[in-house]
Amino acid sequence: MAAVTMRLPAVRAPLDSRAPRGGEKHLVAPGDTITTDTGYMRGHGTFVEDDKLIASVAGVVERVNKLVCVRALKARYNGEIGDIVVGRITEVQQKRWKVETNSRLDSVLLLSSINLPGGELRRKSAEDELAMRDYLQEGDLISAEVQSIFSDGAVSLHTRSLKYGKLSQGVLVQVSPSLVKRQKTHFHDLPCGASVILGNNGFIWIYPTAEQKDDEAGGYTSNLEPVPLSDREVISRLRNCIVALVTHKMMLFDTSILYCYEASLSHQIKDILKPEVTEEIVLEARQRLLDLEG
Repeated sequence: MAAVTMRLPAVRAPLDSRAPRGGEKHLVAPGDTITTDTGYMRGHGTFVEDDKLIASVAGVVERVNKLVCVRALKARYNGEIGDIVVGRITEVQQKRWKVETNSRLDSVLLLSSINLPGGELRRKSAEDELAMRDYLQEGDLISAEVQSIFSDGAVSLHTRSLKYGKLSQGVLVQVSPSLVKRQKTHFHDLPCGASVILGNNGFIWIYPTAEQKDDEAGGYTSNLEPVPLSDREVISRLRNCIVALVTHKMMLFDTSILYCYEASLSHQIKDILKPEVTEEIVLEARQRLLDLEG
């Protein structure tokens, strides 16, 4: 008979009450009046009615000089050139792959925008087009960089660098794109023995850190060797730590994930997602981040 875990209700202080003050945000709901001043310019997430600037989405009001916009709390990914994304192949078409990247429209990866096995950069031939499904097929996960944005908002990707390509063994965590902090690099080898790719589109890939980089593969060979139990435990703990941070709306970057991981080491992996444990480790991680900034 399986064991059942029961917890008595406990009064817990809201996490926000322990956060540093002075950083209050102006939150609005759809239909709320932001301002009646006609000198402001209308930005994303707003509309004008009866000389009032009104929010069309729920989010945070942001002002840049005279421009007022509302950044939605929950939204699909809007690509920007240079973003690092993790996506899933949904369709193989003529000279291109369709990729799900958590945006409104499927992204596009052109055959001419990839490295072939062996790291070759050359013009793609008809034989390459016929072999497209050998490189990437439906269901494959990839890491890529945003190359350009089409007029309809769809994203064009490329994997010309050897650090991009097919992802083999690991765990995918889907979060809100607004919680992924923009950094110079989104590929991190953590000292705990695992690596993460923090996709700007909210797709996070956790995988065992490779002992050596296989540059000859061109990013399209899958390593299907068994993953040791110790590595699987580290990956599972990191996954639960990321979910804990997301639960409390904390920004995700290498330092916050590592601090949360270290705070969770005194708990079992399965206990991290218990509300009281989640709050404890997130508070500890947040305090360490504040001490680091101070």
